[in-house]
Amino acid sequence: MKQPKTFENYPRRIIISSNLVSIVIYLIGAFIIYQLGIIWLSIYLLFILGLEIRLMKRSCVNCYYYGKFCAFGKGKISSLFFKKGSSHKFIKDEITWKDILPDFLVSIIPLVVGIVLLILKFNLLILSLIVLLVILTSAGNGFVRGSLACKFCKQREIGCPAEQLFNKSKAKSK
Repeated sequence: MKQPKTFENYPRRIIISSNLVSIVIYLIGAFIIYQLGIIWLSIYLLFILGLEIRLMKRSCVNCYYYGKFCAFGKGKISSLFFKKGSSHKFIKDEITWKDILPDFLVSIIPLVVGIVLLILKFNLLILSLIVLLVILTSAGNGFVRGSLACKFCKQREIGCPAEQLFNKSKAKSK
């Protein structure tokens, strides 16, 4: 069976796989942060929730997949909580590394905390979780974006600021 060029609605297997990587990253981060105490864990979880809400409120509402199943299912979820925006706004938005820094902090903060914990008192579980966190954040996210999500994304074809940021060499050659 030939793969479609883009998906109108992503298959559930891709949505589950894509979200599984993120959820495991969140859980590993939460476990590492929990070593500092419940208050720090609560702050970390609220930070993640805030990032997810920000994404759906600022980006998903303007995306082609609003009300549909994108690779992460957030287009459908966003439509339950937020009013549809403008697809022209999505295309015209420009994102910079500064804009996505908070997303990287979801992994960087637990990584730094984990390293500090290891320095204070070595723990094989924390070391293993740090290694897994690095693998999932780099190779795991790279696989999801490169092979499951962006590869079949209709919005990428229409215009995607994230694709323009991550593929500057491709954008310049057009």
